[in-house]
Amino acid sequence: MADSSKDIQLRELKDMINDLKKMIKTLQATVGAANKREEALTQERDNLKEEIDLLRKKLFGTSSEKRTLDIPGQLNFFNEAELEHDPEAAKAEDLEVLLPEKTGKKRKARVTDAERFKGIPVEKKYLDLSEEDKLCPVCGTPLKAIGEEFVRRELVFIPAKLKVYEYYSKNYECPQCKLRNLPVIKKGKDGRAHMLYGMASAGTVAWVMYQKFCNGLPYCRQEKDWKQYGVGITRATMANWVIRNSEAFFLPMYEYFHRKLLERGFAMADETPLQVLHEPERRAQTKSYMWLFRSGEDGGPPIILYKYSETRAGDNAVEFLHGFKGYLMCDGYSGYNKVPDTKRTACWAHIRRYLTDAIPKGKALDYTQPSVQGMLYINQLFHMEDVIKSKYASFDAIKKARLEKEKPVVEGFLLWLDQQNPTRGSRMDKAVTYIQNRRSYLSTYLEDGRCSFSNNLSENAIRPFTVGRKNWLFCDTPNGAQASAIVYTMVEMAKANGVNVYHYLTYLLEKLPDDRMSDDELELLAPWNDTVKVEIERRANESNQSYVNCQGAPATEK
Repeated sequence: MADSSKDIQLRELKDMINDLKKMIKTLQATVGAANKREEALTQERDNLKEEIDLLRKKLFGTSSEKRTLDIPGQLNFFNEAELEHDPEAAKAEDLEVLLPEKTGKKRKARVTDAERFKGIPVEKKYLDLSEEDKLCPVCGTPLKAIGEEFVRRELVFIPAKLKVYEYYSKNYECPQCKLRNLPVIKKGKDGRAHMLYGMASAGTVAWVMYQKFCNGLPYCRQEKDWKQYGVGITRATMANWVIRNSEAFFLPMYEYFHRKLLERGFAMADETPLQVLHEPERRAQTKSYMWLFRSGEDGGPPIILYKYSETRAGDNAVEFLHGFKGYLMCDGYSGYNKVPDTKRTACWAHIRRYLTDAIPKGKALDYTQPSVQGMLYINQLFHMEDVIKSKYASFDAIKKARLEKEKPVVEGFLLWLDQQNPTRGSRMDKAVTYIQNRRSYLSTYLEDGRCSFSNNLSENAIRPFTVGRKNWLFCDTPNGAQASAIVYTMVEMAKANGVNVYHYLTYLLEKLPDDRMSDDELELLAPWNDTVKVEIERRANESNQSYVNCQGAPATEK
């Protein structure tokens, strides 16, 4: 039976409704996809805005990492989070036990002139009257001296002077033996052969090294400086002095310091880029690296070593630290994971930097921001470290205090970390990812009071190189880069052990250590050796005194 017209219309209406439903679903899907794209674009825009704000902050903002504890509401928030993590602690202990006592930092005492000019020779200058003024203006009677009175103090700089020493030996013979055709001749000697490469004296080579590796003055500027004193010494000549003499006479000390570092149980490391122009089979723009390895805070004499390498591969750290067994403090670079027989400790200063970068612009006091909440934990840990280090001297006491005061804070921080679910790609997401990847190392420092809380010592030790690099920009050859590493080591070893850098470099170039010396002999040349410290101090005092003497007899000022 044929369908009626009404049935046909009904089916057409049903088909139309189904088509409309499909169209609606398609439109809804399209709108949903558009909304998601808009949300993604909005999030991408927000992430880019975060990056721009961060770059502006790094470019124009302060680079200080000073932290402030006296923020309204901060301690209350922190205590609340900690007590939530450990409810029993609220019943057993009050806030004074949970938190270390606040110790207001004392204002640094103003340095007196006596302290500022300690070791500098003092020469008195008298402001006297002319012969005419020594007569009484009333009766003409000669005036009588009744004492002296301090007027002012001046620091006088005496520019360097250059001399050329030509050594001749005086020769003597026996006239009687000469008559018997048995000549006896003796020549004057000073007992020291000139072993240095080049005609420069030990002090001159040391000065070139001191100017570049301590004061950051590149060879091209030193070349101009030498010309002012009437001497034409090219930058190539100075580079040759440094490279050849450091390889010959500093390398044995460098290798000895390396052996001593491997014997320690606590080490720290860092690395920074370096450009070397003429490396075999590499473009001049390719990055090379300068590594920094140093001893930790274990109470022994500080050891600081630089090492040049073509790459940042973790195998460089493996090779340099071969034989080391102990705790290794470094940043988050995964290359250090290859170093065997070590316990990694995480740098809390790096954790703090990532969270600091994640704080939105103008939201530093907004405690609803997760990044600000994380900073409260870390600021409290840094404050506790300051209090504990100032209060306790023994490592056992430091460990005990850390376990009592800091461990609950670390555990609270990790509990807070697990609760974070930041927007993908945001600065907070990067911070959380960075911290989670180092989670297993965050508590390692609690195992021993000699462990470092941050890698700041390494960063402070490598900073002279990064500052100098801004002046001399690059190294020309791998030999120059390795020589730089060796000389920087000697410079920073002298600084860390409290001896005059220039006089210590001169001292080593006079003693001429070589690879035939035993470790006992090299120990006598180390900057922590008491005999060396006394000798360097004596040289510094004599140098200061010689500057005064070279002025001649003091003239009376009028």
